[in-house]
Amino acid sequence: MTEVRPSAAAPASLWERDEELTAVERAVDALCEDHASAGSVLMIRGEAGFGKTALLAETRRIAEARGCTVWSARGGETLRSVPFNVVRQLLQPALLSLMPEEAREYLGDWYDIAGPALGIADPGDRQADPQGVCDGLVAAVRRLARRDWPLVLTIDDAHWADQETLRWLAAFAERLDDLSVLVVVARRPGDTGERARLLDAVAATAGRAVTNLSALTPSAAEGLTRATLGDHADAPFCREVWAVTGGNPYETVELLAKVRESGMEPSEDSASELRELNRSARGGGLVARLEELGIDATRFAWAAAILGTDISVGLAARLATLSPQKAALCAELLRNARILTGAQGEAGELEFVHPLIATAVYDSIPDALRTAMHGIAAQLVTDSGHGAAAASRHLLQVHPDDDEELVEQLREAAREHLAVGAPDAARRCLERALLEPPPPEVHASVLFELGCATLLTAPAKTIGHLQTALAMPGLEGSARVDAVIRLSQALMHNNQLEEAVRTVEAEAARHEEGPARLRLQAVQYTWESLYPGETTFPGRSERLAALAATCSGRDNAERALLILRGFDAMAHGESAEEIAEICDRALVNGRLAPGLGWTDTEWGLELPLMLASAYAFTDRLDRAEALYSDALRTYESAGWSGGHLALAHAYVGLGHRRRGRLREAETSLRESLRLAERVGRGLPLYWSATCNLVDTLLVRGHVEEAWAIAEQYGFAPPYPSTIVLPDPRSVRGRLLLAVGRTKEAVNELEAAEKAAQVRGHHNPVLVPWAVDLARALAVEDPVRAAQLVKEVRRHAERLGTDTAIGEALRCAAALETGQRAVRLAAQAVAYLEASPCQYEHAAARVEYGILSRSVAELNRGVALARSCGADGLVTQAREVLETGRGLR
Repeated sequence: MTEVRPSAAAPASLWERDEELTAVERAVDALCEDHASAGSVLMIRGEAGFGKTALLAETRRIAEARGCTVWSARGGETLRSVPFNVVRQLLQPALLSLMPEEAREYLGDWYDIAGPALGIADPGDRQADPQGVCDGLVAAVRRLARRDWPLVLTIDDAHWADQETLRWLAAFAERLDDLSVLVVVARRPGDTGERARLLDAVAATAGRAVTNLSALTPSAAEGLTRATLGDHADAPFCREVWAVTGGNPYETVELLAKVRESGMEPSEDSASELRELNRSARGGGLVARLEELGIDATRFAWAAAILGTDISVGLAARLATLSPQKAALCAELLRNARILTGAQGEAGELEFVHPLIATAVYDSIPDALRTAMHGIAAQLVTDSGHGAAAASRHLLQVHPDDDEELVEQLREAAREHLAVGAPDAARRCLERALLEPPPPEVHASVLFELGCATLLTAPAKTIGHLQTALAMPGLEGSARVDAVIRLSQALMHNNQLEEAVRTVEAEAARHEEGPARLRLQAVQYTWESLYPGETTFPGRSERLAALAATCSGRDNAERALLILRGFDAMAHGESAEEIAEICDRALVNGRLAPGLGWTDTEWGLELPLMLASAYAFTDRLDRAEALYSDALRTYESAGWSGGHLALAHAYVGLGHRRRGRLREAETSLRESLRLAERVGRGLPLYWSATCNLVDTLLVRGHVEEAWAIAEQYGFAPPYPSTIVLPDPRSVRGRLLLAVGRTKEAVNELEAAEKAAQVRGHHNPVLVPWAVDLARALAVEDPVRAAQLVKEVRRHAERLGTDTAIGEALRCAAALETGQRAVRLAAQAVAYLEASPCQYEHAAARVEYGILSRSVAELNRGVALARSCGADGLVTQAREVLETGRGLR
């Protein structure tokens, strides 16, 4: 590799950057040498003026010289509120090179999800899932990157990038193991907040490839001074250049340019003048220099600072109210003064020479004039055919002035932001609309919309917005019902479940009998069904049963109540036949009714999950699996890849587990846990993934792995405040038994017993604590163990499913001896053979084979266990077969 050192004419920012340039060359060479190599990230940190931009420009030159494709983008201080701004810049070269049909082909299923965020597709009518959009962008860039290898992505001023881009960048950087791409990111240090957290996540993927740029040393400042002014510059003068600028490369270049322009002799005698000269190149000095160019040039520079990006002479002229001729002259003056740079002509793109200049010019605009210019800029954007979202960054800066039209523009902008998956941008628009303030007749509606935008990202704020909206006039009829239900959802997400119930209960009491009251009652019972105890809502099941008995399923409120009744009956262990009949009435032609689907926001995903689970734990696995699979397909095609998709994978895994497809169950549950990790630990969806994965690993016989998962993901008390399927205490107790911690297991299973009694949950498949507790107490307390088995059999008979009865008989056989044990085991096999749960059937076959000493039964059990992926069961049966003692 050739040595990379700046020549005397190289930019000042590349002086003393040998190490950084070498790292860039090595990274580019590694990228070009192997198409199959893993991608990498270089993070460059440096204060303003330390040469980050110059280093990225040199990166582009090096990469292009080696035949790489380079995509570049840059954050802007005044553009941080524009969602997807930087990622759109980054992908612009690739997108412009594709015809619309080609773009759709390259992006495939992600086109409709990521396309609106990139500005190449119209958004749909629904609110887009932010995590799904982020994943869609990751997939889109990965596909385009494979087309354009070797590819280098550079992002300058990443500390000013929009949050949506930084979320994409953090996710993309995590997935470079199998993608040969070099990502180079430049940022300033010392920032805080969400942007800093995301950039730190990107830096973490870079490992050691994080460069912290330092100021120029005195010797570098001396070399640069002489390279600029000539070798006759004496040492005291050069030393003063370094002292005045602090070694800041940008300030050094600007100061030396002024020295050259002024004709100053670079000697010790004139060194004292450097400090005053330097002040004219920064802050107030820069503003004074700008004013010297005249009012027209100043107004033009102000207009450019307001626009921030896409600065054309024509657009800046209209904003500054200058004629095209005067604007062209102003642009030339500002170019000559090293304030602006870029192409000439009315349509030519301009930009500020350095972000420090852009900041100084923007801050110099008088406050009242700045807000007025933002208002004009918003109108120019709108007149150019762009939507309210594009104009919103300017509208956010306009001074509040009771402007009804501005409120409506901001509300429209919020809707557009939500449609492309940018709820933070929508929130900013609505919060700004409240400052206007809105007219009294729409004030409550704006608060409601703000509550909807912040529902999942900030439940506590949502609660405040919606409570305020409901306390003022403006929300009536169905809009008020919607707001109350949204408020209850926010309360639930904020772990205030009892208050959520009370909120909808109080609102329901305000309504006469009819659809609105029925809808509120359905939501009330939904939240109550998620509460872990019955004591807070006495008589709930009886009231729900009575209300559901009046429902035929003629509308979604009635269907919701039927689902809730079916789920409640399933959890209580009532007749499976009756449960199926109730649940079937909630369907329309065997499918979820319109409005009750997986992505419908009016009712949410809880109801269809309850419906599917009511089927799953009553041996109607074909219907349950159809619903679970439909959820997964729906969320994947809609691009919902946050908590909803995590739950879908968890329940698909639960369906596989119940069916006995244990390998497939483990795969789905691990994917669910991976997605749940991104959403946040401690949430119900996280428990669903962890609990089912531990349960699946246990029945597979992978006890050590199950214990490791439980330890890693905190599968232990305290348990969540909402119901998790199956019962986590029962699964935890079984895990403790498997690892030999019997005393702890008994305590856990007895805690599960008490919790089930409080809830009235007696479905022995949903809350299987009794069978494991009976086995654990068989020797120590056989009387109690026998009583437990008797209770399990009674509840199983009441439920009436082959699985429940077969499992109860398996447990009874384990506590007996001799021929009675053999007879009970044979009965268990008969029931479980008719059950859809093949793992339980395999376990019963193996146990029956051992008790009856039948080689044929053991071999059948082994075959079933192997097909299920129950490795532990296979090993157990093989050990008995290999010893052969007493077998026939």
